Amino acid sequence: MSEKQPSFLDAAIPLVVLIVLLSASVYLFADNSSYGPNQIALFMATAVAVVIGLKNGYRWSVIEKAMVKGISLSLGAVLILLSVGALIGTWMLSGTVPTLIYYGLQILSPSWFYAASCLLCGIVAMSIGSSWTTAATIGVALIGVAAGLGLSAAITAGAIVSGAYFGDKLSPLSETTNLAPAVAGADLFDHIRHMLWTTIPSFVLALLLFTVIGFNSDVSADLARIDEISTVLHHNFAISVWALVPLLVLLAMAVKKVPAFPTVFVGALLGAVWAVLFQQELLGRLIDVNVPVALGITKLIWHTLHAGFTIDTGNAGLNDLLSGGGMSGMLNTIWLVFSAMMFGATIEKIGLLRKFVTSILFFAKSTGSLITSTIATCFVTNVLTADQYMSIVMPGRMFKEEYERRNLAPVNLSRTLEDGGTITSPLIPWNTCGAYMHSVLQVSPLDYAMYAFFNLINPVLAIIYAYCGIKILKLSPPDSVIRDVASKA
Repeated sequence: MSEKQPSFLDAAIPLVVLIVLLSASVYLFADNSSYGPNQIALFMATAVAVVIGLKNGYRWSVIEKAMVKGISLSLGAVLILLSVGALIGTWMLSGTVPTLIYYGLQILSPSWFYAASCLLCGIVAMSIGSSWTTAATIGVALIGVAAGLGLSAAITAGAIVSGAYFGDKLSPLSETTNLAPAVAGADLFDHIRHMLWTTIPSFVLALLLFTVIGFNSDVSADLARIDEISTVLHHNFAISVWALVPLLVLLAMAVKKVPAFPTVFVGALLGAVWAVLFQQELLGRLIDVNVPVALGITKLIWHTLHAGFTIDTGNAGLNDLLSGGGMSGMLNTIWLVFSAMMFGATIEKIGLLRKFVTSILFFAKSTGSLITSTIATCFVTNVLTADQYMSIVMPGRMFKEEYERRNLAPVNLSRTLEDGGTITSPLIPWNTCGAYMHSVLQVSPLDYAMYAFFNLINPVLAIIYAYCGIKILKLSPPDSVIRDVASKA
């Protein structure tokens, strides 16, 4: 039996099943939905897609091979997740994160906190080209500062995600910023300049919203609570600027374009070394007294790398604030990523996503509707394949010919891929980016999504630009002729 193309009904069924099951998961399990129920929903939706693939003539061995390949694409992210877990643990033990929290409590004003968090994450992410590293370092500390100031964790997470993805999107060091123009056939710096038209106004609007929220919320800081946290931090950790050296080394490595996995893992190991050098009193209280000191310290650091850092300050709330990390803490996120990638790889292999795009192009008659369709496809790809790289590559390949046929410059497509793909990925709980942010910030995307103002405003502004014809570049006649000749050659 030969493989045949799916019908639109074939393509719709797994998506409807997935939406129904994920909605039921959130309804029944609320904040715990990402700790097993969502994974089961993805497995069940995958099973439905497999049945449709078998009906259409695909062999199980072919589908299984696609699943394995899809999961393998996420292994780089898995390595980063594991190393981030280790880093958070050792940076707690070394005093790096507690020092950031301590200084943040002293410096950041509650009224300006949300806007300042967004701006700070934007600057760091633009400098290093990584939203993930920004969230795992500055973001973790800001969540701690928010808890100390009595501010909303959800709004803070929204500010962190907004800033991190703004900086990531405009940084020439970012993988997605390089991937989008490569797929669309545009020059990198032309792509970045063209993105400024939608990205800068969106970020400014986001900062204004965070400022308004900050000044119109009940953000009067509890000075007694701040003093209590500061005292606990000083009592349990050696607070000093030296504790920030692991952060500076990590940022320097990121700027030098050292790959993310070795950068973060080196940062984790450096945190362990810094704990031995600067937190000797803390280590003395935490090690097993029944073994020699050297062995006790080794055991404690080893445990921190795999299981995270825990401390008993006598205050349950502060214990949660000052504990976390460990590779094992990332295993649930990895399970979610594997489940989502398996589903995405299956529907891609049997042609369900391509069927959606073909149907969409039939209705996309104007430039505005074409760009809107591209953004929608990027978002749906983020939902279905659970990977921001796929949300750039697949729609980019599918729409590139249509943009050329309509005489639209490649930067229009590359910008749209970022507007619809890169920045919507952290809004989806089972997407690799959403799952990562949940694991690092300990706030569900379902809670922070409505406050990730930059990520929400940017796609809408891009659609408005498209329908109004603002900064929609056409190919010059010579370029058009060259492309036509090249396509016929």
